[in-house]
Amino acid sequence: MPYELFLALRYLRSRRRRRMARVTAVLAVVGIACGVGALIVAMALANGFSDEMRDKILRGTAHITIMRADGQPMPDYNQLIESVRKVPGVTGAAPTTYDGAVVTGPTTSTYAVLRGIDASSASARAELQRTLTSGKVESLFEPALNEHNEPQLPNVVIGSELARQTGLNVDDIAELIPASASVARRAPVRRNVHVAGIFKSGLFEYDSTWIYLAFDRAAIFVGSERAASMISVEVRDVDNVDAVAASLHRQLGDSFSIVDWKQANIRLFSALELERRAGMVVIALIILIAALNITTTLVLVVVERRTDIAVLRTMGAKAASILMIFLSEGALIGIIGAALGVVLGLAGCIAGNRYQLVRLPADVYSIGSVPFNARTTDVMIAAVVAVVLTLVATIYPAYVAARMRPVETLRDRN
Repeated sequence: MPYELFLALRYLRSRRRRRMARVTAVLAVVGIACGVGALIVAMALANGFSDEMRDKILRGTAHITIMRADGQPMPDYNQLIESVRKVPGVTGAAPTTYDGAVVTGPTTSTYAVLRGIDASSASARAELQRTLTSGKVESLFEPALNEHNEPQLPNVVIGSELARQTGLNVDDIAELIPASASVARRAPVRRNVHVAGIFKSGLFEYDSTWIYLAFDRAAIFVGSERAASMISVEVRDVDNVDAVAASLHRQLGDSFSIVDWKQANIRLFSALELERRAGMVVIALIILIAALNITTTLVLVVVERRTDIAVLRTMGAKAASILMIFLSEGALIGIIGAALGVVLGLAGCIAGNRYQLVRLPADVYSIGSVPFNARTTDVMIAAVVAVVLTLVATIYPAYVAARMRPVETLRDRN
């Protein structure tokens, strides 16, 4: 072991005549540990909120949405889908339609969004099945005629919050007034539907407004039979969706408008990233304040050990070695504090996930609870920031110790 490191460890373990230095050292370690732990928890909370919002948004919407630039329906959507599926990175494409509507239940009427699901879209059906709390997806695609060739009402699946607001339950009859068909006819078009299921995605905007129904029935409701208002595209890598969107734009040209999920939610995720960075800066300043305690600690050590420093210099120790002794002592304090902070932060994340400590009003923040998603890179960044700030706070007292003159120190001692 280099003697510089040996002396640094010796000074940290020394118990004689150094009560004040030990107290300040312990306070510095505790401050750094608390700062690192808080930084890890804050970044994990920001990651959890962003990831939860992204996952819930992607569950209900397409990775990429293709529409005609003029906003008109697409009667030849099958040919377009075949062309889209050939683009590298695309895993699926299906027709769909969206339309606003007024839904009326036993208790009240409210605004809703009609979304058509194509029977051939296995992923959309699987996702809806996963979020169902009652009913079954297959009922959406049952024919409009029963076994006696008698007309029956089309089936729909509605959001749990929408069901609560309107008082609708499974097997109830709801009345819909689609916006597009009503505007085209210049009079309200009333449609009765059968509630076959209720879903709960966890995202308040979807659960309080969305109504799923079969694509062909939705196209009739909006007045564009055998036409799709848009194409929903799924990609293999959702984080690389912009590259796939660019490929689709090159292939389809300017006749179509292509919007990926990042573009559709750019304001939301930009705001979340800004909050995350601001939180990191604020907590990093807290770590810096804690690291400044190390400056106080090492100043006390230098004052108490000035005779030892003078003796070492007279024995041939170089100024660089004296500098390294105190830099090592400060680095050890920073490393110990950072290690304890990592343990503290990860323990806080585990406890937060287990007991769901962060709960939010769903009608305000869209999600009911926020998970703590601690990432390895964030943990490493927090630890490295703490150690670097500690070393910065160590430079001045270490420089003072290295500049001390042994002759003057021993003369003043005598």
